[in-house]
Amino acid sequence: MNDRDAISRLQAAMERGAAARPRVGGFPHLAESLRQAGVSLCRMAVPSNAFLYLTEHGHVVVQGEPLVTGFAAAPPFDRAGLIAALRADQAGETTFPEFVRGCWDAGIVWYEVDTAARTCTYHGADGESYTEDYPAVVLP
Repeated sequence: MNDRDAISRLQAAMERGAAARPRVGGFPHLAESLRQAGVSLCRMAVPSNAFLYLTEHGHVVVQGEPLVTGFAAAPPFDRAGLIAALRADQAGETTFPEFVRGCWDAGIVWYEVDTAARTCTYHGADGESYTEDYPAVVLP
């Protein structure tokens, strides 16, 4: 497999997941589409808004618009703030950029999605973490 193949497979999985994703509780649909396309792990560096997708076809980086440039203090870990951001996102009340901003405001410096274990783990700068399971879904 070449790099271009890994990228095109990831893009197709993201498009399929977005198309199948309901407005409320939609993340598991995107994650399942990624899993079916061979993504085992997705890591997101929150302040830089950069994703690393580990796939069976090759690893792919996706760079979004950074939340922080230059020097910035990392916010303290705020478990309640993180859970509030998660619940708002799960209820379809926020866009993805708003969710990422909510994670940052809650002191999350990176998070990881394990598609085999169906978990999302959110990490603070001092080693704190919070893990949630997400349900299995069947894609149309």
